[in-house]
Amino acid sequence: MPASPLIEYAAACIFALAVLHTFSTKYFQHLAHTDSQHAGLWHLLGEVEVVFGFWSFVLLLFIAIASNSTQAIAYLEHQNFTEALFVFVILTIAATRPILSFAGSLVNRIAGILPVSITMGRYFLSLSFIPLLGSFITEPAAMTLAALMLRDLYFKQTVSGRFKYATLAVLLVNISIGGVLTPYAAPPVLMVAEKWGWNLHFMSSVFGWKAAIAVFFNAFAVSLLFKKELSYLPQTKISGPHMPFSLVAVHLAFLFATVWFNHHPAVFIGLFLFFLGFTHAYPEYQDKLMLKEGLLVAFFLGGLVVIGGLQQWWLQPLLSQMRSGTLFFGAVGLTALTDNAALTYLGSLVEGISDPAKYALVAGAVTGGGLTVIANAPNPAGFAILKECFDEQSISPLNIFLAALLPTTVAALCFLLL
Repeated sequence: MPASPLIEYAAACIFALAVLHTFSTKYFQHLAHTDSQHAGLWHLLGEVEVVFGFWSFVLLLFIAIASNSTQAIAYLEHQNFTEALFVFVILTIAATRPILSFAGSLVNRIAGILPVSITMGRYFLSLSFIPLLGSFITEPAAMTLAALMLRDLYFKQTVSGRFKYATLAVLLVNISIGGVLTPYAAPPVLMVAEKWGWNLHFMSSVFGWKAAIAVFFNAFAVSLLFKKELSYLPQTKISGPHMPFSLVAVHLAFLFATVWFNHHPAVFIGLFLFFLGFTHAYPEYQDKLMLKEGLLVAFFLGGLVVIGGLQQWWLQPLLSQMRSGTLFFGAVGLTALTDNAALTYLGSLVEGISDPAKYALVAGAVTGGGLTVIANAPNPAGFAILKECFDEQSISPLNIFLAALLPTTVAALCFLLL
């Protein structure tokens, strides 16, 4: 939907304020703990999942004032919120006890044959095997599984802040690049795969093996870095009540059906309603569903869609002016400031883009997907699950950015040199 220059300029300013806000959430959380009179307001503004939803409201209010409420509503209804809805549903399903029990059992079996302690083995697999699994169950599902396992096995124990930030940074980067073995699991690939004819063979042979090398290297490096700290942690296996195979099978069926119909919200929302009824029928095998966390993540992504929809006027010309040699680094930098799926989508609209430029754009977009919370769609899910384990229940975006520079560099070198 065309917008006036005034609205476009205002949207760019609001987008910049939203990005600045994401880097300031730690400050607002600190205010929430020191200013009791307005603690609730500061806590709300300190929730990273609220940031883009809040500023999208400001944008819609501005459109209504500058134009009229009809145009604001029309713009909102014109946006596609399928990805936000999908992440909400897949996060909730993947976070259920039967799915976690299955994933934990699988990780335990693999960790048992590795030539390291069970504690280090599970840590390594949570940062390598599960992110690569995201190529098949989608990145949001992989992020949910990995973040929950890391939270319960490591983050809730007495570990250093350095350990937490380095681990989360590697997780974000590895999830972003670990979904490129297939054409449907990573949002930035999904945006261009059909239009550019990128099938399973192309993705695995051109992107996948390079991403796998980077994922394993990053996971191995951080495991080695914190070998001493990991050695002090308990080495007990993941345990829990026996989970009936039939129950696990039904949960997996709902998970894979949701992934299969990820383009069709009417279908996967309907499946999700059936799923809620099924979990209610067997409460003894369930923990509390992560509905609140899922809704907050969906709110964040929905806000990003609303604000990002008016950034095309400056992003697309910027991408079209870059040569393939500089496009990779430009995509890495721009991804840190905007969603990588939106970036590749805008790149796909550039007419006559060369094959090297296509590769540079997508490779750069997934490489930079771990630098900030807004860089990749699954990132807010990881933040929502793990933030309770950090000081003042808030994750510093600046610390994450700095911690992610090294694993991001590893990914960049693999995509550029291999």
